[in-house]
Amino acid sequence: MSGLPTLIDGRLADRKILEKGRLARALEALDGGGEETRIVGGAVRDLVLGLKVSDFDLATTAPPEEVTRRAEAAGFKVAPTGLAHGTVTVIVDGAPFETTTLREDVEPDGRWTKVRFGRDFAQDALRRDFTINALSLSRDGVIHDYAGGLADLAARRVRFIGEARQRIREDYLRALRFFRFSAAYGEGPLDRQGFLAAIQERDGLMRLSRERIAAELFKLLKAARAAEIVAELCDCGLLIPLLASAPDGARHARIARIETARGVAPDPLLRLAGLIVRIEEDADRLRERLRLSNADHERLACAARALEGLHGLAAPPPPGELRAWLFAQGRTTSLDALALAQADSGAPADDARFSSAARFLADTPQPTLPFSGADVIARGVAGGREVGATLKALQAKWIRAGFPQEPERLAALLEEAVREARDDRR
Repeated sequence: MSGLPTLIDGRLADRKILEKGRLARALEALDGGGEETRIVGGAVRDLVLGLKVSDFDLATTAPPEEVTRRAEAAGFKVAPTGLAHGTVTVIVDGAPFETTTLREDVEPDGRWTKVRFGRDFAQDALRRDFTINALSLSRDGVIHDYAGGLADLAARRVRFIGEARQRIREDYLRALRFFRFSAAYGEGPLDRQGFLAAIQERDGLMRLSRERIAAELFKLLKAARAAEIVAELCDCGLLIPLLASAPDGARHARIARIETARGVAPDPLLRLAGLIVRIEEDADRLRERLRLSNADHERLACAARALEGLHGLAAPPPPGELRAWLFAQGRTTSLDALALAQADSGAPADDARFSSAARFLADTPQPTLPFSGADVIARGVAGGREVGATLKALQAKWIRAGFPQEPERLAALLEEAVREARDDRR
């Protein structure tokens, strides 16, 4: 098919993964003898696109108990990870293969659904979300396409299967997944029917857990076309109820361009900061709205606090101040704050001054205070409060002196701080 050089006459051109290795062994155990087992979902999509695949999901006509019997007879471990939905995980030499009996939805409610088992691969495929996710791959290398997914992959088009609003009502997270998959796999304008359906059904997103929304949003933020698709989300207002504030799509896009100019991988948390974090209270609100982990919230809050002192910055600070940032705030916060400050400054993404500052922060060893309370006590300062105050004053002197490391200079700074502490006690 045009645009899909990985296929020859509807078959996968490179079938090594089906012939040897752990996946081949799993298929050999589960396929045949009156049952059929295929690779399904995202793995097939990515294989067709020529992408590297590490996770493989399997679908089978066999019921869970038969899958378990066959897997154990082959010497594999089996974990009953989702028996209510027909899923067990077959573990082959440490590699997990989630294996699900073919099924059809009986009572979808927008979040979860009751299912019944079946034997029809076409029916199972057509209950999925997008055409490009409804492909299956059998052991003989044949790609089975019941929804036009191959044509959509060739055209880099993301479409719902069937009626878009109905697909979303079966699981409202699909509204966000539409944008995420369009950002990761699509080209050109968003599919009109899917876009309108996502807007029309947006109230259903509030029925979802905040953890599911956060996980999907982070996947979107690091996708290839994230800046373009997030701008669409901002324009249609879909993110406002999820984030409890109006996002800034243009600022998010500037962060994405800065990452590209710096040659670093997309960082979804930094991009989230670019989208909506300007002050520490924004980070606090996101912790509640998205159920952020303590570590993620702390990173956003630290970046916001550092950024407050950089408003109106037109150029990065000189190396001495950057080194002080490293000491006081750490590498991650310093780099985050610099990127956000550059995005707010209006400087181009490849601005030489900001790029040089970013390299300095990334490459310079983080200074560590070469003194301790024991050094102060050894010079005759007693009492916890006096030791702490002297050490704090000594730290300030060391920073102002440019973080020296020479023993003679350090000794002089220590002596000066201790002498001033003694004078203060008189």
